[in-house]
Amino acid sequence: MNNKIYRVEKSDFFNMRLDKYLALKNKDLSRSYIKRLIDEERVTVNKGLTKGSYKIRKGDLIELKFPEPVEMKIKAVDMNLDIIYEDSDILVVNKPPGLVVHPVPGNYNNTLVNGLLSYTDDLSGINGIKRPGIVHRLDKDTSGVLIVAKNDQSHRNLVQQFKNRTNKKIYHALLKGYLPHDQGIIKAPIGRDKFDRKKMAVVKENSKEAVSRFSVIERFDNYTYVEVKIETGRTHQIRVHFAYLGYPIVGDLKYGKKIRDKKLLFVTRQMLHAYQLGVKHPIDGKWMEFKAVLPDDFNNILTVLREKS
Repeated sequence: MNNKIYRVEKSDFFNMRLDKYLALKNKDLSRSYIKRLIDEERVTVNKGLTKGSYKIRKGDLIELKFPEPVEMKIKAVDMNLDIIYEDSDILVVNKPPGLVVHPVPGNYNNTLVNGLLSYTDDLSGINGIKRPGIVHRLDKDTSGVLIVAKNDQSHRNLVQQFKNRTNKKIYHALLKGYLPHDQGIIKAPIGRDKFDRKKMAVVKENSKEAVSRFSVIERFDNYTYVEVKIETGRTHQIRVHFAYLGYPIVGDLKYGKKIRDKKLLFVTRQMLHAYQLGVKHPIDGKWMEFKAVLPDDFNNILTVLREKS
């Protein structure tokens, strides 16, 4: 990660704590990480060291010096990957629930990347050794379609499609509660939760536009099965949007509540599935759509709910 330099000129920031200012300027960094940077003397104000409680002033020059990333050799691990489509440029997989996409602290050997390294030697290198071929992510407990780039040209093209929102992303989700609307559009900006930096929330300040379109597939007693097309790709977007409406995704302990229905106690993750992905082929430009069948646990819960209804 490159070092960052800020010059404080806006009066809105005058007398603000340094650590709070840096958190506002770096929404992808946690406050604990920012505190660590300050404690490790990697943050200077006007070329000098200071504390997180320092009140910034007009004209202050603030610099963040990030530590050099420590690259680890990622092991290839044999996995039974569900390959939906493959050619010389892309690979499309149906990611199972419970599988982390790329190595993270504490889990370097049991991720999709480990499986991909065992399956093929052709993966793009743009994202470095820890994320070869990875164009986009799905949460650990979210299943479904995920596209992988097999060379750098494909990677750049696919990233641009995601950035420009020219692709098509459709999810299936099971909601807690009886959603009365057959279809609708949720337009609610998403940013870091003010009280919990590990969570996202619908907030007005320091947020980004987020749009989700939904339609009801099936209703049960106090549950609703929906299809959701997202026009933006914010972190936890679908989970946050429906929790905000009062219909959290079943099994989502971060944004919802613990399951109390005795017949559904077998559910151990959020019922969210990336059902369909549409993109232009990164080389020939042909439009392609890929679908992933629902995993067994999702089908099982739907069967139970149909029997109850």
